[in-house]
Amino acid sequence: MSEVKLAAESRTEFGKGAARRIRRDNKVPGVLYGHGSDPLHLTFPGHELLLALRTPNVLISLDIDGKSNELAIPKSVQRDPLRGFLEHVDLLLVKRGEKVTVEVPVVAEGELAAGGNLLEHVLNALPVDAEATHIPESFTVSVEGLEAGASIHAKDIKLPNGVTLAVEEDAVVLQVLAAQAEEAPEGEEAAEGGEGEQAAAEA
Repeated sequence: MSEVKLAAESRTEFGKGAARRIRRDNKVPGVLYGHGSDPLHLTFPGHELLLALRTPNVLISLDIDGKSNELAIPKSVQRDPLRGFLEHVDLLLVKRGEKVTVEVPVVAEGELAAGGNLLEHVLNALPVDAEATHIPESFTVSVEGLEAGASIHAKDIKLPNGVTLAVEEDAVVLQVLAAQAEEAPEGEEAAEGGEGEQAAAEA
C-alpha cells in the first residue's frame, strides 16, 4: 500500500466558527486518536489531504508541528454534500506491525453470461483484519460468465498473506440478479384493450 507524508498543525480553536475560518484558508480540521491517548486536534493542508484520500485506507505519515511523526489511517471523512470539498477528517493512530480492522473496496471485472442480468454489490467493501502498513487497496473479483442466481461469498475472495476476514465467511459480497421482464405501460395496455373492444363492436 502507498504511504503519504503530510504536514499537520496543532489547533486550539474549536467550534463551527473556527472550522469555517480553517476551511477559508484552504485547510481541513481533523482529529487524531487511538491507542488510548487523548485526541489530538489538528489542521491539515486541504489539497494535499484531498489527494491522499483518493487512495482507500491510505497510510499517512504525519509530521506534526515539525516536532513529531505519527502513522495514521483515515477513519471518518466528512465532505460537503453539494460541492464535495473536505469538511472534517478523523484519523486513527497506528503503529507498524499492528493489525487493524478496515473495509477494503471490492472491484468486479468481467462480463456476466448473456441475458441482461444485473450484478448487485451486496458489500461494496469487504471488512478485513490487516497489518496497518500492508492494507490492500482493493480486491478484484472476476464475475466472468456468471448466470442469474450465482453469488460470490466472502470466503471466495483470495486474500493476501497476513490478511483475514472480519466478516462471516458465508457473507454474500456479490450476486447476480435475473433480468426483469419489461412490462407494457398502463396506457399502452388500455389502448390495446380499447382497440379490441372497438373491433368486437364493429363485428
